[in-house]
Amino acid sequence: MQICEMFQLRKFWGRLLPWTVVTLVLLAGGATSWATNGYQFMGVGQCAMGMGGAVVAAPCDPMAAISNPAGIAWLESQTAFSGEIFNPLRSANYGFGNVGSNTNVYVAPALGWSAPAFKSNVYFGGGIYGTSGMGVNYLQQNTPMGTIQAYSSLNFMQMAPAVAYKLGDSLSVGLALDGGAEQVSFNQTFGGQGFNLTSPSWAYGVGATAGFIYKYNRKVTIGGAYKSEMLFTMLHWNESSEFLPTGFQVVGGQMQPVGVAGGAGTYNSRLNYPQQLAVGAAFHPAKKLLVSTEGQWINWHKTMGEFVVHGPWAGTSSVALPLNWQNEWVGNLGVQYDSSKTMQWRTGFAYGGNPIKSADVQANMIMPAIVTTGITFGATQKLPMRWTLTEALMHTFQNSISDGTLLGIPGLAPLKSTMNENSIGFQIGYYF
Repeated sequence: MQICEMFQLRKFWGRLLPWTVVTLVLLAGGATSWATNGYQFMGVGQCAMGMGGAVVAAPCDPMAAISNPAGIAWLESQTAFSGEIFNPLRSANYGFGNVGSNTNVYVAPALGWSAPAFKSNVYFGGGIYGTSGMGVNYLQQNTPMGTIQAYSSLNFMQMAPAVAYKLGDSLSVGLALDGGAEQVSFNQTFGGQGFNLTSPSWAYGVGATAGFIYKYNRKVTIGGAYKSEMLFTMLHWNESSEFLPTGFQVVGGQMQPVGVAGGAGTYNSRLNYPQQLAVGAAFHPAKKLLVSTEGQWINWHKTMGEFVVHGPWAGTSSVALPLNWQNEWVGNLGVQYDSSKTMQWRTGFAYGGNPIKSADVQANMIMPAIVTTGITFGATQKLPMRWTLTEALMHTFQNSISDGTLLGIPGLAPLKSTMNENSIGFQIGYYF
């Protein structure tokens, strides 16, 4: 290597090192409690998924409006539609052997756009996105507690019209108005007794996301975004009766649940979407190579610490289900390589723990957001006539948590929840 080239390389790494250290500190700050994303998808759109979700400092398509609205200021005018087939594999052991979920395939769509606005350096964008979801469908018959039925469905859609403004050639700021719609249903019964909140219920919420992107130089970009808590209207379930188990007793050789009963009427609750903060850095160590890192903090404990249900309960007006989700840090890494003018390759990685601890597995058997490590692969082909096609694959490795016993009753198999996930997605885009 020539002396001039060595000097330029040393100069580049001298500038890169401080931002590398900052990013590693951000990612390592929560190493004991990282997770992928709870019930939030790793990335919205197939470019973000292929990058392992590490796009807060590296916007690559109009879905950037949902992760960092400042990113749309650096994009060409474009629109994109994404469709993803999501395949979570879950099983549970209530003490009588494993039972798998009977529903394992879901579809997550996303539609986004971005373009310059009516004034120089102003950009509009936004879209409608499937950003989150969770659910199980367990049925186990002929147990000492009778038939065990466990069902959950949590679907979340978000709309995010966004505006971004460029402050010179190196800085952009952005703001998005987040509107959301969620559908929530729960059912967990033992021998016909348990809580049953399955009548259809939708709620609607609002929040905001603010972000920035700063191009430190041609090689280094940093970005950050803060998403406020989304405040939702009340969920409503019209039920003929309710029963919330708080424990079990043995009667006539059979285990029967004991707890709080409720009469016929309307039951209400609220499930807000958590506030979160993301900071990242993107590096171009070579012309065709992009490396992007990101650290996120998600305030799950505020929204999933307990689930309070109001209604015609016997002797009380509300009952709290203690879910005890913990706040989590999410670490993401993505790499993109342009093998030609028309072909890009991506891979990503996310690592962490999960917001549900082993001591709380009993309260979260129907909400097993416990995966810890995920990998992704993706690609984009630039087609004729300004069209693009993007694909991504995701796999999270199997993880299990157990509290060692069934509701404190010795002699049974340990209460256990197990999960891993796969997804495949396709996205078509058009530059206009």
